[in-house]
Amino acid sequence: MEFPSGLRSLSLVLLVASSAFASVLQRRDPVPDGYVAAPYYPAPYGGWSDEWSDSYAKAVDMVSNMTLAEKVNITAGPCVGNTGSVPRLGFPQLCLQDGPLGVRTTDNITAFPAGITTGATWDKDLIYQRGVAIGKEFRGKGANFYLGPVVGALGRKPRGGRNWEGFGADPVLQAIAGAETIRGAQEQGVIATLKHLIGNEQELYRMYNLLQQAYSSNIDDRTLHELYLWPFAEGVHAGVGSIMTAYPAVNGSADSQNSYLINGLLKEELGFQGLVMTDWLAQISGVASALAGLDMSMPGDTIGNNIPLTGLSDWQYELTRSVLNGSVPVDRLNDMATRVVATWYQLGQDQDYPPPNFSSNTADAVGPLYPGAVVSPIGVVNQYVNVQDDHWKVAKQVAQEAITLLKNNGSMLPLSTSSSLFVFGTDSQADPNGINSCTDKSCNHGLVGMGWGSGSANYPYLDDPISSLRRKATNVTYYDTDTFPSVETPTEDDVAIVFINSDSGENSYTVEDNHGDRDADGLAAWHGGDTLVQNAAAEYSNVVVVVHTVGPITMESWIDLPSVKAVLVAHLPGQEAGDSLTEVLYGEVSPSGHLPYSIPVSEDDYPDSVGLVSTPTLSQIQDTYSEGLYIDYRYLNKAGTKPRFAFGHGLSYANFSFSNATITRVTELSTLPPARDPKPISPVAALNTTLPPAAEAYYPVGFVAIWRYLYSWLSDIEADAAYAIGAAGEETYPYPEGYSSEQRTDVTAAGGASGGNAALWDVAYTISVTITNEAAAASASSSNSNSSSPNTNANTNANTNTTDTTAAATTAFAGKAVAQAYVQFPTDISYDTPIIQLRDFAKTATLAAGESATVELTLTRKDVSVWDVMQQNWVVPSTTGRYSVWLGQASDALGTVCYSDTLSCESGVEGPV
Repeated sequence: MEFPSGLRSLSLVLLVASSAFASVLQRRDPVPDGYVAAPYYPAPYGGWSDEWSDSYAKAVDMVSNMTLAEKVNITAGPCVGNTGSVPRLGFPQLCLQDGPLGVRTTDNITAFPAGITTGATWDKDLIYQRGVAIGKEFRGKGANFYLGPVVGALGRKPRGGRNWEGFGADPVLQAIAGAETIRGAQEQGVIATLKHLIGNEQELYRMYNLLQQAYSSNIDDRTLHELYLWPFAEGVHAGVGSIMTAYPAVNGSADSQNSYLINGLLKEELGFQGLVMTDWLAQISGVASALAGLDMSMPGDTIGNNIPLTGLSDWQYELTRSVLNGSVPVDRLNDMATRVVATWYQLGQDQDYPPPNFSSNTADAVGPLYPGAVVSPIGVVNQYVNVQDDHWKVAKQVAQEAITLLKNNGSMLPLSTSSSLFVFGTDSQADPNGINSCTDKSCNHGLVGMGWGSGSANYPYLDDPISSLRRKATNVTYYDTDTFPSVETPTEDDVAIVFINSDSGENSYTVEDNHGDRDADGLAAWHGGDTLVQNAAAEYSNVVVVVHTVGPITMESWIDLPSVKAVLVAHLPGQEAGDSLTEVLYGEVSPSGHLPYSIPVSEDDYPDSVGLVSTPTLSQIQDTYSEGLYIDYRYLNKAGTKPRFAFGHGLSYANFSFSNATITRVTELSTLPPARDPKPISPVAALNTTLPPAAEAYYPVGFVAIWRYLYSWLSDIEADAAYAIGAAGEETYPYPEGYSSEQRTDVTAAGGASGGNAALWDVAYTISVTITNEAAAASASSSNSNSSSPNTNANTNANTNTTDTTAAATTAFAGKAVAQAYVQFPTDISYDTPIIQLRDFAKTATLAAGESATVELTLTRKDVSVWDVMQQNWVVPSTTGRYSVWLGQASDALGTVCYSDTLSCESGVEGPV
């Protein structure tokens, strides 16, 4: 049957329009010298990892029985968020659903705390439990893919709009949290999707369009490996089933068709066995993206540089044509299809996996069965399945354990329930227009419990702080305003609690002139929050500031005011914002969160290269990572710039000490890791690579197409014409430089299945330390003093990150402690390395006063290696030199150190920064 003539005509019109803009799209600022997107072809086959062998065997068997059109159909979406299916062989449509903190755009789910909040817990087991709960909810809703977790953006740019979706501004914090989330979710049979690969550190100008190319993130090889690829390697090692590419380019090549990233790094070096998908509307080419290793196009309906909902595609029927005419090798399509099917098998979704029972397009029970169509039959689309179970408990625990006490002068906290409270700031209450009144949270009305965009979810309810305070306290006065009102003269005992926030999100929305990134408000509190704190501090003797924020905000205009006694960052708490906070305020629970980023004195303390980039022209913007390895605390330490609050900082009502540290050598290290295991032959190689007959692409007889839906079939005439070209070997597609269709045998020494050379995960050292909750608790603490803004009230003990007990209350508090381990490389090596780098962390259970616990931390071979760009391998720069492993409760409060050469430890020493 002929393809609908109207659609084919529209296709030609848009293709002409696209061609007309081609010359404009070629314009770009030049990629700086030294930043190269090297070609890497062909796409390596999957299926050579033992952990995936059974799944690939089943997948190869199924794919071997598929027609050309059926293989193509499962590599792209016929509508937003679903793949095509092969009903004849029992392969279903697969449902792909946002988002990182809960099932997006549906009901009867849990709105979990955001990634940045989760990272602030520094609790591996709790992060895992959150992943388990998220996985159960996605499975309960029938979603095959959980489009999370997020480890890119890494947090390079403090103003970056989607930093809050990830876990913090450090590759190891991101890696551990991402891997624990993947394990928890995938144990429920859900396919996790690690995103975004790589360089999506800014929202502005992130997408290709008719007039402008997306910006190019220019990243050198060592920085790419040691920072931005690091959490993806850990995710692959954890067995993640899917990885999503990012919108921008890296070193001048769009991520969705960057053969070095996808083929060279991800599929070869990291040995990734799952599937690679685009971000939504990120695909900008057909053949080029297939050759570069892309396996799935989402949502599928893109052509002419991102014009959705036109019934046009860079793949589907175009991919079918490209295989028939010989421009895309049959074995590339075989591998694409097999990776999709193998991932489905790997997660056990062939056994009793529920179909989707919800719709992202309507909240009504009955709605369009084909929502992308202009006219659609109607049927039941929402069954309102409740998947919440008791997941609110995990959500609350994450929100609570993330709360980070920055300052607590004069034993201000915990409060007494009999204190007279005066609450200021609309951030203390739920949005008065309705908790889900703004699409994807694209407004800042009331409490900020999550950022905006595709990473958000609907609240089933919102326990807000003002409601919780009214339940707990006997005397609460609330001023529903962000402008300081006229108040009666306070007494010396009155307490003001001021709520302020800072918001950001995806560039699909602009909120109060912020285009995803915090480009308008910067690192200042929104709605005049800084002035609100100042005015409250001018009237009240006791001020507590509570901050809900997507990332760091500057506090210099009020942090040292004598009346500002306590400051807590509650991050983005999700639905359990109320009791999780007030239980900390009233001392029912001791705060145990630690900052997942630094809070600077000034935004100018960061290098210019991490600012937002823009251009007055229509060229491609070049975002060059000239700071290299030096982001966040790494840069501040190198520059000798003391932050207001350091990475990892967090106070407690309890008083913890470290003692009895020991270090043990587990593996004798060589300069280079042992040789990798040989790469087995993939079962994909056994699939038939003969050009399929044109009839495999014909529309079924009598099939009626739905306009705006995508199909993998071609008309008989088109299929025959394409086959004739392929059979004659006349295809003249302009293959990229370095292209080859022969599988490579020159595998990298750093590579291996599931994350790279297996030796990289050999444990080099274990470190144990005893943490004791001292009987005399210390609830009086100061803000971090710094050279730019000295704090005369400082009582902080640098070794324990708690206070001088002479200023403390006598109450003994229970609490949880976090041990952070930072490595300092030997000083006599030839490689430039940051002064300290986080490598592991552990959180204790609740310790009563006087109680102790011993925690163990590990350093792997990779943890003590650097990426050598000449050898293209991980190198231990000194096998006999002194690695110093610093232990403490913040990056600037490291009073215990262990040495790799003498295998000795000492406490009470001055930290390295």
